[in-house]
Amino acid sequence: MSPAAPGIGKIYDPAAGLGLADWAARFPRPLVFTNGCFDLLHRGHIDCLERAAALGETLLVGVNSDRSVQLLDKGPGRPVNALNDRMAVLAALAVVDAVVSFDQDTPLQLIRQVRPEHLVKGGDWAPGRIVGGAEVRGWGGRVHALPFRFQRSTSALLERILGRA
Repeated sequence: MSPAAPGIGKIYDPAAGLGLADWAARFPRPLVFTNGCFDLLHRGHIDCLERAAALGETLLVGVNSDRSVQLLDKGPGRPVNALNDRMAVLAALAVVDAVVSFDQDTPLQLIRQVRPEHLVKGGDWAPGRIVGGAEVRGWGGRVHALPFRFQRSTSALLERILGRA
């Protein structure tokens, strides 16, 4: 993990007038990209983020917008935490260097813009099914599906909180 470049915040703000590719170019390479909802942060998330960060100099995390989470059909009332809160929690983690949101079904547009050297997802994704994998491999990068070491999920946590599990 590396510190943010001087004068650059951890959370991408398009209103600041700097395009995403230019913003991301300010961070040291190799760049590692991962993405998810990160609704209720749990040990599985932290483990994946730590292992992803170890693959490069900068860890950039893409976060599904509230609308994007709803499109994924995670269940009623999801996300529990609003986008700005989820991004702030991730940005507060020392292991995370940069955070950006996306409103599309997938982060493919982000991946194409920031051109990471490493693309990372959890072990529930087969490497050949990881969105953006073909593009990353096409420019010489690597795609990683990190096996789960801790079987945790936000959906399971919510079921437990609601007394249904």
